[in-house]
Amino acid sequence: MQKRILLYFLSTFLFISCSSKKNLTQSSKNSTTVVQKYARLMDVPKKKIKNPELYQFIDEWLGTRYQFGGLSKNGIDCSGFTYLLYKEVYNKNIPRNTSEQINIIKRKYEGQLKEGDLVFFDYDKKKFSHVGVFLQNGYYVHASTRKGVMVQKLKDPYTYKYFSRGGSVK
Repeated sequence: MQKRILLYFLSTFLFISCSSKKNLTQSSKNSTTVVQKYARLMDVPKKKIKNPELYQFIDEWLGTRYQFGGLSKNGIDCSGFTYLLYKEVYNKNIPRNTSEQINIIKRKYEGQLKEGDLVFFDYDKKKFSHVGVFLQNGYYVHASTRKGVMVQKLKDPYTYKYFSRGGSVK
């Protein structure tokens, strides 16, 4: 009887430990896949991606539709996406609205922008009406009104003419 109990606990322990090891391996594989995906997309070496949590966050939100005032995977706007990204990835609370987010940056020249810096655009003749997060190699992530959350080249011919300024969060 004692052997059966011991055998039961031993087999239960092995089963649990195997499944938790599998989950860690899957998580690590997912992270590696995400890093490879975004390294390829932005045309940078994998070793340049030093913040896999950022790209995992982006990947989880990619394609989420735009909804003015939205703050969920059912719909999100540009400042809401930036707000959540900073909260989840950088553990920083920034203002919820673009008009307030512009006030918390230390302005930089375009060539000085680093991963995590905010980039602002003036659409519809409104100053700082759109915001995104700079990534690497001239790419940024944002919630587009037409395509939802997406990664795009900053110098995209359509959007670059509206680029206004960028900077790091103080």
